[in-house]
Amino acid sequence: MIDIVDLHKSFGENHVLQGINLKIKNGESLAIIGRSGCGKSVLLKHIVGLLTPDSGHVKFSGKNIDELKQKELYKIRKKFGFLFQGAALFDSMTVEENVALALDEDNLGHSQKEINSIVAEKLDLVGLPGTQSLKPSELSGGMKKRAALARALVTNPEYILYDEPTTGLDPVMSDAIDDLIKSLNVKLNVTSIIVTHDMFSVKNTADKIAMMHEGKIYFTGTPQELLDSSDSVIQKFIQRTGF
Repeated sequence: MIDIVDLHKSFGENHVLQGINLKIKNGESLAIIGRSGCGKSVLLKHIVGLLTPDSGHVKFSGKNIDELKQKELYKIRKKFGFLFQGAALFDSMTVEENVALALDEDNLGHSQKEINSIVAEKLDLVGLPGTQSLKPSELSGGMKKRAALARALVTNPEYILYDEPTTGLDPVMSDAIDDLIKSLNVKLNVTSIIVTHDMFSVKNTADKIAMMHEGKIYFTGTPQELLDSSDSVIQKFIQRTGF
C-alpha cells in the first residue's frame, strides 16, 4: 500500500500541494483527476521519489520514500513502471533498445537472447509484435504510447503509473489505450495509478477516483459516487468536463 501523508510542495511562491492525504490500496485502479495545473503530475513524481516534498511523506510498505538512501530508493523504484506523458522514447534508439533500457541498466546478468525474448514478450503484450527494429519516428502516437508502456512493464513492476496516457490521441486510439490499461491491470495483477484530465478515460479505467482541488484531495470514491455527489465544486467540475 502507498500512504501519502500531509504532503506539501511549493515551487517559488506557487504552493502546489497543500496537504495531500491519500491511501492507494494494492490491486486497485485509481484515477487522479482535477483541473489543469492542479498538481496531479507533481503528486505522481513524489510517489516514485522523483521530487522531494517540502513536508509530509509518501510511505511505501511503511517506509518514507523521501528518507531513503539512493540505493534503497532504487530498489523501491524497480517495483514501479512509469508511462510518461509524452512517451519519452529515445529517438536515436530502436523500439527494442528503448524497451530493453531498464534491463540493460539493472545489470542482472541477462544474456542478449534473454533480453530479446523479454522485449518481444512485452511488445506482444501491448499489441506491438514485430516492431523491435523500428525507430520512434516510424511509429504513430498510439504506437509510441504502447512502446513506452512495454518499457514500463519490462521489469515486471507491481505498480504502473500513467501520466496522461491518452493525451494527443484520437478517440479510437484513446479507447484502445484505455482497454489496454484495464486488461493489464487484470492480467498482471498490478496497481494502476492514472493521472488524467480525460474523463472518458476515467470512466473506462478507474474503479476509484481521487479528485484534487486547491492543493488537496477534495474527493475520493467510485466514479458513480462522484457523479451522484451534490457538492457544488464537484458538480461544476462534472459540468465543465462533461463527465
